[in-house]
Amino acid sequence: MIPYKHEPFTDFSKEENKKAYEEALQLVEGYLGQHYPLVIGNEKVTTNDKIVSYNPADKQEVIGSVSKASKELAEKAMQAAVTAFETWRKTKPEIRADVLFKASAIIRRRKHEFSALLTKEAGKPWNEADADTAEAIDFLEFYARQMLKIKDGVPVESRPGEFNRYDYIPLGVGIIISPWNFPFAIMAGTAVAAIVTGNTVLLKPASTTPVVAAKFVEVMEEAGLPAGVLNFVPGSGAEVGDYLVDHPKTRFVSFTGSRDVGLRIFERASKLNDGQIWMKRVIAEMGGKDTIVVDKEADLELAAQSIVRSAFGFSGQKCSACSRAVIVEDVYDEVLNRAVELTKELTVGNPVDNHFMGPVIDQAAFDKIMSYVEIGKEEGRILAGGEGDSSKGYFVQPTIVADVDPNARLMQEEIFGPVVAFAKARDFDHALEIANNTEYGLTGAVITTNRANIAKAREDFHVGNLYFNRGCTGAIVGYQPFGGFNMSGTDSKAGGPDYLQLHMQAKTTSEMY
Repeated sequence: MIPYKHEPFTDFSKEENKKAYEEALQLVEGYLGQHYPLVIGNEKVTTNDKIVSYNPADKQEVIGSVSKASKELAEKAMQAAVTAFETWRKTKPEIRADVLFKASAIIRRRKHEFSALLTKEAGKPWNEADADTAEAIDFLEFYARQMLKIKDGVPVESRPGEFNRYDYIPLGVGIIISPWNFPFAIMAGTAVAAIVTGNTVLLKPASTTPVVAAKFVEVMEEAGLPAGVLNFVPGSGAEVGDYLVDHPKTRFVSFTGSRDVGLRIFERASKLNDGQIWMKRVIAEMGGKDTIVVDKEADLELAAQSIVRSAFGFSGQKCSACSRAVIVEDVYDEVLNRAVELTKELTVGNPVDNHFMGPVIDQAAFDKIMSYVEIGKEEGRILAGGEGDSSKGYFVQPTIVADVDPNARLMQEEIFGPVVAFAKARDFDHALEIANNTEYGLTGAVITTNRANIAKAREDFHVGNLYFNRGCTGAIVGYQPFGGFNMSGTDSKAGGPDYLQLHMQAKTTSEMY
């Protein structure tokens, strides 16, 4: 088997790549407005009730629509998944892995098309869309290889006259609830991790980005996935989401999204429902309030560049985005001033035109972010940005708020937009103390040349993904397994060596000779 190597990013400074992406955008524009049905077992179901997907950069433009599942259709999908599980769980791991390898090959051939769809549906600039598609390919490739590694279980000891085995078996039916911010990578990654381990799933994608999920479901079918293994059931969280989380046949829930929704799922999944004979497992990746710490002994240009790119890439709509810059006072002004200069150079506009920043996802996000900008005016000094315009699309200017108290709302609450708060620390120990003073623990970064401080941060900075001398976004599958502590979720490290086991249970068999 070819060793795993992550999918390379596209270099858009090359004219041929630029031209290929523009052609992909034209291709996608050719099928905008199409409708996609539910997929339940071997049936395609079209409903009168629909979820319409709009372009956040041009809110009049319809990307497409998907049929909307009701409780009755969700129940039908559950029964299809329960039935399919009986055969899929006995399908050889090699065959299951081959479906993922085939799907990754299909997506790789259509890479720019999928990225262009992300530019349109999620408002992703070219490089962000390209990274999202590359990550989806990586998840397919990585999890297929991981399955082949663990398919024979783990060796255990045997005594004379006995033979013992320790094998992994699938759990059952899983509910995959995926987010809009990585609407391809996380949606595909969470779905295929469950599928390749022998489970069957019901996929409920985010209502703002359902078209890319519908396209992925088509790819999995083309790759040879049997009917009923992947059921496509977009719908409302309150109706379909709750119904499926509560369902006695649901064995596990894999969720990526906000802290509040994650906690609600965790609580609902803990309740025993009539006919349920197991404790449901929850795999949750929730929010973040991520900090870049800058030491006085540091490359200050690197620090400013890292803060700006981590704070404003994809308009700050990443759970890993830098929303707090904590800087030792000796170098505070220098880093802050340089970050402001860099921020003012950024372009904001329709991502089709390859600006650094596109829109935020929808009106609700725009309103929430702008309300935090108002809070920022009270809690600190706005030195860049601070404006928004939602007349055509949902555009917020990249915003820097300086001199914010570590306990202020801007330093504590997840904003999920292009707003970064700067706070001053007395020294490196104080900076780490501030970095740890949130309820989250997802990502963080430390910019320093001091080896002792690197060692200290490695031990004391309490986050699932900690980076030195780089930004705090951009974990690569298989290289930086991703997931956080505390209110950031269940520390299920996506793209890591033990992620697949979360979708399985261990069975010991012992035979006497």
